[in-house]
Amino acid sequence: MDKAQPEKLTKAQKEMFGPKSGGLRYDARMIRAAEIAKKRAHPKMTWHCWKYVKNALVAAQVVGSRPKSVFANRAGEELCEKYGFIKLPITDPYQAPVGAVVVYNGSDGGHVEIRTEDGFVSDFESPTAYPRPVIGIYVKPS
Repeated sequence: MDKAQPEKLTKAQKEMFGPKSGGLRYDARMIRAAEIAKKRAHPKMTWHCWKYVKNALVAAQVVGSRPKSVFANRAGEELCEKYGFIKLPITDPYQAPVGAVVVYNGSDGGHVEIRTEDGFVSDFESPTAYPRPVIGIYVKPS
């Protein structure tokens, strides 16, 4: 896979991004990151959400190096500043396209997860979004 030339999405992959993704083009590797995260997720929370999301983004080659921020609530800033992500103009995690990184606030460092076809995943998988205020929803354009 040539990192400089992201592959085009298949019809099935385009459908996975959902109705809110029309007109925007995303890096197909974001879907791969969601798939990797699902395979590695635990049945229950381990309190290492950002670590698992970082690992999935690196494994899918969405980012060229491992993000350095420690706290999950800083994930969006770093992904935009250093890895070319953009913040979408939505705050409802259920409207996020598959593969989008959803960042939540919290006094304990926040939470971060990746939108999947049927829910959300980080260190654990859930059919529902995390119950905290959303800081932002981020994708990497193709």
